[in-house]
Amino acid sequence: MDNNSTDNLLVNALLKEKKSDRVWRNVRFFVWVFLALIYALLIFSCTSSKNSKPADANSNKPYVSLIRLNGEIAAGRSFSSEKVVPELIRAFRDKHARGVVIVINSPGGSPVQASIIHDKIMQLKKQYKKRVIVIGQDALASGAYLVATAADTIYVHNDTLTGSIGVIMSGFGFSDAIQKIGVTRRVFTAGTNKDRLDPFKPLNPADAAKVHKLLNEVHQHFIDDVLQGRGNKLQGDREELFSGDFWTGSTAVKLGIADKVGNTWDVLKNEFGVTHYRNYSKKPTLLQMLVSGAETELHLALSQKSNSQLKAELP
Repeated sequence: MDNNSTDNLLVNALLKEKKSDRVWRNVRFFVWVFLALIYALLIFSCTSSKNSKPADANSNKPYVSLIRLNGEIAAGRSFSSEKVVPELIRAFRDKHARGVVIVINSPGGSPVQASIIHDKIMQLKKQYKKRVIVIGQDALASGAYLVATAADTIYVHNDTLTGSIGVIMSGFGFSDAIQKIGVTRRVFTAGTNKDRLDPFKPLNPADAAKVHKLLNEVHQHFIDDVLQGRGNKLQGDREELFSGDFWTGSTAVKLGIADKVGNTWDVLKNEFGVTHYRNYSKKPTLLQMLVSGAETELHLALSQKSNSQLKAELP
């Protein structure tokens, strides 16, 4: 091997070593940056949690308790009985609050969760003798409207989607699809109706009748709660009101589904004579919001795989 070849080998080896060092320096740099970001995120999360006291907590001015309920009503979500009921209890227990304002922006969801929250509001109203006002925002529909009927007064905006007093169950049928692709499905059950609503079987009349009976029963429970909270205020044809249809806020007021058109500040001033409120909705920390995003994606994925879900929400 001549000197030139030896020199070339040495140069290549040095270049390779420098390149390797540079790669590892970059890796170490990004690792430290990542760890620093995680540390900052945890610090910010803890700080946010400590500062998540109700608004105007140190104010000596008169105020009301306020709770915000957003999104789909479902177990494990922010609008669920396990999350909302503790907030309601804290809001009602505030002996200095002149009343409770609940701001709702939701298309509905689980009738069970909605009913639990509705019943808890009714119980707390009776226990603490506090007036409750609900304010609908973009949507105050179906299960969310069921919750609202526990209020003494319902406010909406002119264009709030309001009503949808009905129940829906939806799914898909794949019986023709599996036949076309030559798939044979084998299902073994103990119990005659265990495979009811199997999406890979043709829908039979008995299953359809069962579903309609179930939906009608849940719908009647919904109607009973609406009549209990709004009975004397409802205007127009009852069959139309309970058809599952929905209206703008301004039309809802004419139908007696809602009471007045207004916003949060109108309610504070006109109903309670205050300009301040204490927010009893727990504010999520930044870390919780990031985790919540992943949970939401998982929830949506699981929901899409589920064949039939009973919901009181906009279709």
